[in-house]
Parts: sequence; structure tokens; C-alpha cells
Amino acid sequence: MTSHAWSQFSQRSVPLRIALYSHDTMGLGHKRRNLLIAQTLAQSLPQASILLISGMEEGHSTSLPPNIDYLSLPALHKDGEGQYQPRRLEMPLQALIAMRSQVIQAALKAFAPDLLIVDNVPRGAVRELNPTLEYLRSQGQTRMVLGLRDVLDEPRIVQREWQRASNEEAIARYYDAVWVYGDPAVFDLTQEYRFSRTVANKICYVGYFDQRQRLQYLASPETVINDLGLPGGKLALCLVGGGQDGAALAQHFAQATFPPDTNGVILTGPFMSASDRQLLQTYAATHPRLRIVEYLEEPTQLLQQADSVVSMGGYNTTCELLSFGKRSLIVPRVKPRLEQWIRAKRLQDLGWIDVLHPDHLSPTALTDWLAHQPTTPATSRSPIDLNGLNRLPEFVMAVLTQSALPASAYCAS
Repeated sequence: MTSHAWSQFSQRSVPLRIALYSHDTMGLGHKRRNLLIAQTLAQSLPQASILLISGMEEGHSTSLPPNIDYLSLPALHKDGEGQYQPRRLEMPLQALIAMRSQVIQAALKAFAPDLLIVDNVPRGAVRELNPTLEYLRSQGQTRMVLGLRDVLDEPRIVQREWQRASNEEAIARYYDAVWVYGDPAVFDLTQEYRFSRTVANKICYVGYFDQRQRLQYLASPETVINDLGLPGGKLALCLVGGGQDGAALAQHFAQATFPPDTNGVILTGPFMSASDRQLLQTYAATHPRLRIVEYLEEPTQLLQQADSVVSMGGYNTTCELLSFGKRSLIVPRVKPRLEQWIRAKRLQDLGWIDVLHPDHLSPTALTDWLAHQPTTPATSRSPIDLNGLNRLPEFVMAVLTQSALPASAYCAS
């Protein structure tokens, strides 16, 4: 889009208002993705006001631009069966959802956004967005976009769940566009999930987000490695996302044998239980080259310094591995969804990462992978589209002005 198109919004008497919603239940990825979107748009349109509505208190940035603010909702989490539950408040789920729903609607009534970007769940967690979507559509002043990650789950599961939730009806009724934060060369969800023509016509692929750009938003880069007091040598990093279900991977990594002159760091995430973290500290107490880090607001500071990475396969973590081009082994979650497994296998086929099924996870398996020296050069990898952040302003302007995207944009229709 042209700079003239942006300047039209910059010169309005009322600054452009953009709201982003994420339900946030399992890890930190949804919130970090929305924050990166907000930071990118704040650079393109510095006069805009941007409101992030999130179901997660953890992960707040201390270096927000002055035109971005947060609204945190009472938190949810998912149990082992993938069902929503209150994270902290002792109250029935439906009562908590009603409270969250009322807060969201009141906030967006007052904020009156020109654009609402909803992350991943068309109707919000347990349909909490329904009243807000209906209100905003009736007012006719807000463009609405659904942002989807590249892989949702197995096609048969997605088709069944989306039919039960009437998600395609929600997209047809409320949303002006559907943006996929991925590359159809990796996974073409329009084809895989056989969406209706009405929904498919609204889908365009933005591309993956280059996570290296997060580093520019640090107020003061932390000297993470220096603070850990590690001896010199290479760095093997273990990432388990938010940590809610990452204890097994972390424990096997802690018991693995590192190659000579290699240090290991485990980033546990804020949701790992205290008992699991204590066990990891016990391993580290007898391992002079192992360190345990509970939480970093910006884990890319560690990732950029790593020589190899063992991780779970969440969407955001995977984007980080792709962006930094690190030698990586993904041990994906396979329950209650196969999303991580599907994505990891596709990326393995393209030559970007290695994959280990969690049933085969052991200290020996990790020891062997860390010791293995790859012989395939990185240049043999199939290319992947990491230009999503650069395209975001064009996508936003196309929705706001109801104009066509540039010919280079890949749209399902």
C-alpha cells in the first residue's frame, strides 16, 4: 500500500484504533504473536492507538511504545483433555466466561476500534466473543479479521469441531478477511480442511513472522549468557514453551550427555510446576554445564546465541527456530491435538528441522542427536516465506479501505 494511503489515516481528527484479541490458554505464543503484530503496526502508523486484549498476564512487555496498551482478562487454561477451566479463580467456567465476555464487550464499546484482529478462535474461548461480534457488526464501524496459525489439527478433527462451533457461519457473518500466518507451501489449510467457498474466498496467506525482529523492541538487551556464569563453549538450548506440559522433555534433556565443550540451558516457562522445576535444579546442581532459567520476557536473546535447540513444537517456538535458522530437534505435543506433530513433519520434509516422537524421547535419544554432526548444508532447504511482518501494513490497509491486496499476495480465491 502507498504511503499516501497511510497518511490519510494519520491525518484523521480521531487517530486510527486497532484492537487485538487472544484467548491465551496453553502457552505464551498467542500473546507474543499479537504483541509483535501490534509493535509492527505501531511503527507503520505511530499515531494509531492499539489495544491488546489478552487472557494472560504473563509476558507483558516492559518496553511498549506509548500507543499500545493491554487489557488482561481473568485467565483460562486447558486441562489434559483440552477442556477450558479457570486458571486461578475458584468459580464455575460459565460464570468466568460471562465475566470475560462482559469485560470484552464493554472495552470495545468504549474503544470503538476501526479494526479488530481476533486470534485463532472465531467466536473466542467458549464463544465469549459472540456478543461483541454481534454488537460491532451492527454498528458497522469496525472491520474484523480472523488470524489463523498455519496448522490447526487433523482435518477430520477441525471439520468436526468447526461444524460444532459454527465457525464457518461466524466467519461468513462477522469477518471481512481471514489471514493465515503461514506459508501454503508448508501447509495449505484451505485445501487440507476443505473450507466452504464463502470462507475460502476470505483467506489470504500473510507468511510466517520473522521473529528476529522482536529483538529490536528490547529496551536494553540482557546479557543472559554472562549472567548464567557458564564456562566457555557451545550452547545447547531446551525450550518447552510456557512449560505447562514440558517437564518430560526438560528432564530428559537435563539427563542427556552433552558433547565436549557444550553448555546446556533449559528455559522452563512460567507454567511449569514448582516441583518439576525443583527436580531440574537438582539435576543442575551436579552438572557444572547445565543451567535452569525459569522465565525470560524475550527468549530470542538466548535463541540467537544457541548452537543447537531441542524444543516442543508450538507455533511461536517453531517460527523462532525457522527465523534464526538454528539446528533444531522438535519433540512435538501429540495430545490432545496433533497440530505440533503435523507442522513438525512438514518442516522436516522440507529440510528445516529434525523431529522425535515423544514416545521415543529419552536421554539417550537426545544425547545421540546433540552429538550428531549434520552433513546436509542449510542451502539445500526448501525456501519458506518469512516476510509476514513486512506485509502486515498492506493487509491492514486493504481491509480498512476495502481495496485489493497486491498481486504478490497469495489468496485462496
